[in-house]
Amino acid sequence: MIKVRKWPLLLIFTCNIVLATEDEASTQSDPLDAVIAAPDSHKVLLENESVRVLRVIIEPGVKEPVHIHKASSVMIVDQPAQIKYYGESDQLIFMTKPTDGKSHQNPQWLDPEGLHSVENIDNKVYKAYRIEIKE
Repeated sequence: MIKVRKWPLLLIFTCNIVLATEDEASTQSDPLDAVIAAPDSHKVLLENESVRVLRVIIEPGVKEPVHIHKASSVMIVDQPAQIKYYGESDQLIFMTKPTDGKSHQNPQWLDPEGLHSVENIDNKVYKAYRIEIKE
């Protein structure tokens, strides 16, 4: 009987995706795109012709620069924090309730967003994943 180990192929496959997506991520050219305008809080984890997956991290007390998201997306909050959401003219649109930082939040669908900014007013890090759907 021959034993087949599958994990090396998975590792190679995963590495190929990461290497390919770094080149594709550099093709973003809109200066207001979240990855360009707010690079400290938005990092590309994966990008291909169908999706772009962003990790969003906002440290306590930080207000990120204004930016946009051109694509519809699914937002999954991994570590909630109390935030303020500002619109195009820096007007406060909404503020979330205080959180214990452990509460589970369901994924939510988001339409494309115009100019906005998020401020973490909590003492906990805000961490989320945004899966942008390319059309």
